[in-house]
Amino acid sequence: MFSFLWSLGAFIVALGILVAVHEWGHFYVARRCGVQVQRFSIGFGKPLWRRKDKHGTEFVVAAIPLGGYVRMLDGRIDTLAPGQQDKAFNHKPVLQRMAIIAAGPGVNFIFALFALYAMYLIGLQTVKPVIGQIEPDSIAAQAQLPEQAEIVSVGSRSTPDWESVNFELVSYIGRQQVPIALKTENQGTINTTLTTTDWNFDPEKESALGSLGITPFRPDATLTLAVVAPDSPAAQAGLAVGDTLTLFNGEPIDDWASLVEAISDKPGENVALTVNRDGQARTINATIARRDTEQGQSGYLGVSPQFKDWPEGYVFVHQYGPLEALVKAGDKTWRLITLSFSMIGKLLTGDVSLNNLSGPISIAQGAGVSAGYGLVYFLSFLALISVNLGIINLLPLPMLDGGHLMYFTIEWVTGKPVSEAAQEWGFRIGGVVLFMIMGIAIFNDISRIA
Repeated sequence: MFSFLWSLGAFIVALGILVAVHEWGHFYVARRCGVQVQRFSIGFGKPLWRRKDKHGTEFVVAAIPLGGYVRMLDGRIDTLAPGQQDKAFNHKPVLQRMAIIAAGPGVNFIFALFALYAMYLIGLQTVKPVIGQIEPDSIAAQAQLPEQAEIVSVGSRSTPDWESVNFELVSYIGRQQVPIALKTENQGTINTTLTTTDWNFDPEKESALGSLGITPFRPDATLTLAVVAPDSPAAQAGLAVGDTLTLFNGEPIDDWASLVEAISDKPGENVALTVNRDGQARTINATIARRDTEQGQSGYLGVSPQFKDWPEGYVFVHQYGPLEALVKAGDKTWRLITLSFSMIGKLLTGDVSLNNLSGPISIAQGAGVSAGYGLVYFLSFLALISVNLGIINLLPLPMLDGGHLMYFTIEWVTGKPVSEAAQEWGFRIGGVVLFMIMGIAIFNDISRIA
């Protein structure tokens, strides 16, 4: 329950910030263009808080925190009093109307830049992308990628950490080759190519790295418990953080992998676990839980291990001075924008399945996880979602900002507005398409939970 409430709270905070930023873009440029803004609302439904400023704009926080809107004076909807024509949105020149509409997505991109700038100023701890293991007969094995090598670039983009490696690999979905550069201790920097003609990547089941047969390096796990999940079989049996497992059903345990295999093979069985706690041996009886996997039933205990320390130089912090942080933030924002557009293109061409679309449930889970890791991770999450919100709103669907921009562009080129009838049909078709996309995304979210 706590996890659900935490994710929900983080989602509401994130969505509130991003919606406020987006609508402020429309609001600010509308004011600069002399348009009368009647209402600035965060959320829909019953107002929980409202205030009117000296310009006559009503600011509202409403009960349903799933969006927002800016209501402008418009002669197509409102009855204009004498002298109000110059304050109505529809009476403004077409370029001003385009600027007002484009300002929402534009400010989303600017907000992402500032969020990443703050992140780089504060500092983000990360890990060098060093390969741990290569799966036999995998794409990485066929390319003869060496283990313990650092991935320094994918294509023309440098990859200082695993996040950037994943981003760049995903950008090559649908291509037949992925150029990659690695740094090794003996050979220096080597360049090679992954042949991805038969690359079957399903983000629902594995990461881009895993699908290529690459396992990131991480220090070995010890047999000392770092986490005992609440209400798990381990917690119910009395296992505690700091316990060191020594025997499983009377047999010595060599390493963590052997323990995981032994637990997985005994779903529903009672086992005896011998642990070292505060220098004393204790035997604890536990019942292994059952859980369904693609391979059938598997055992589950609910514990995670402590790991050995990272080798020197593997862990570092992305932290920069004011000027360099701005450059890094600009580069990262641009990469998020281009990669997001690229993924939309791959959805249209079929290189990426519609099953990969995520909806509000997945976003809420991401918000909760990132917020749990700390402020810098939450800032990174906000930047990613802000960029995606901006891009989605630029899609040429009449219910979105991009649809309005499409109509205004036609008007600018032809010198006359699109007819009301054509706009009405466009809104209907755009609404159907938009609700279909949202329906697929929500269905995918529910399927993932199930």
